Amino acid sequence: MSLLTVKNAATGALEVSTSDAAEIAAALAPINVRFERWPVAELPAGADAETVLAAYRPQLDSFMGATGAGTADVIKLDPSHPQKDAMRAKFLSEHTHTEDEVRFFHEGVGNFVIHANGKVYDAHCTQGDLISVPANAQHWFDAGLEPSFTVLRIFTDTTGWTPHYTGTDMADRFPAVIG
Repeated sequence: MSLLTVKNAATGALEVSTSDAAEIAAALAPINVRFERWPVAELPAGADAETVLAAYRPQLDSFMGATGAGTADVIKLDPSHPQKDAMRAKFLSEHTHTEDEVRFFHEGVGNFVIHANGKVYDAHCTQGDLISVPANAQHWFDAGLEPSFTVLRIFTDTTGWTPHYTGTDMADRFPAVIG
């Protein structure tokens, strides 16, 4: 189940907690984060990247046409991956990117946590969720201790995904809320 929590960045006080997709989208819109639900393609477990991309081609073409994004790929991560801890650690600190970070969850879960306007927005994304975190937004991502997901990544230029760390302790102060 998708979940959004919003906390005051100074006090940690909880201001919002909702699992309603329309409420999540409305709460994220003021910080220019796009959130929507897409129908999930019925694919066999472990489907390869090409099959996953082909299943979502109509939605991808529409999204990329509307946003100017140029391409998409698929990343899979599961608890047996030998580099899972290093991959998780790379995005656990607050950082920015020079282009929008767009993800669609075909399978699995992950938390995008955005620090904006004196608040911490923690979006626990699940199967069927699309989230687009705007360029230069301060955020971090947590896939949990046992990451398991198949995610479509949509981008214009992959060099825009290089994390630029802010050096704050925000991610330590506000660990992801695993729904």
